[in-house]
Amino acid sequence: MAVNERVAVGDQGAKDRQIETIRSLWLKLLGRYPAIAIIRAQTVKTGVSMAKAAAAGGFCLIEVAWNHNADPAEMMAEIRAAVPDCVVGVGTILSEADLLESIAAQAQFCFTPHTDGGLIDLARSHQIPMIAGAMTPTEIVTAWQAGAASVKVFPISSLGNGAYIRSILGPLKSIPLVPTGGVSCESAPELIKAGAVAVGLSTALFPPDEVAKADWVAIEARSRYLLTLLAAI
Repeated sequence: MAVNERVAVGDQGAKDRQIETIRSLWLKLLGRYPAIAIIRAQTVKTGVSMAKAAAAGGFCLIEVAWNHNADPAEMMAEIRAAVPDCVVGVGTILSEADLLESIAAQAQFCFTPHTDGGLIDLARSHQIPMIAGAMTPTEIVTAWQAGAASVKVFPISSLGNGAYIRSILGPLKSIPLVPTGGVSCESAPELIKAGAVAVGLSTALFPPDEVAKADWVAIEARSRYLLTLLAAI
């Protein structure tokens, strides 16, 4: 996936064009794959198995949570090797050091739980789509105006799920939203119907008891079921 296409920068106009190019590539990707599997695991081996099960069920976008995994850089590398057709990115980036380490580990996209203009600009300079976290209309607009490729609405389960997205998109319909935080197989279709461009799932896709039992068949089946529901929208 050409999410890292380079664009020459030198002035504000060139910077704006680069932002638009990154956004266009990222949103085309979400148009094809409207669900992101979020990996949190205590070992690299478990994280790779989770990613393989989700990919077997049809997921193409895999997010490795940067500060909730054992050796996330190694995990990203092994996931890329195990599922080479997937686009592997990073989440829960909180600092410039985190972002630079994840870029060095070849992250193909980046989610943050908050909006930091400096991080957005740093990601842009490396041609990485940054999906900045926000909750309120002011935060969402701030993230978008700062150059985010789309805006992560978090934590959506505490905000009202589809009803909140529908209300927000009334005045902000031009901003692509990716809700995460408590998304379930039941709420994911509701969120897409409400206007979200994609959703991110973690615990609902990877129940801890199934991960503990290494029941990858169940996780693969759930992944396939969820994507079938979203494809029908």
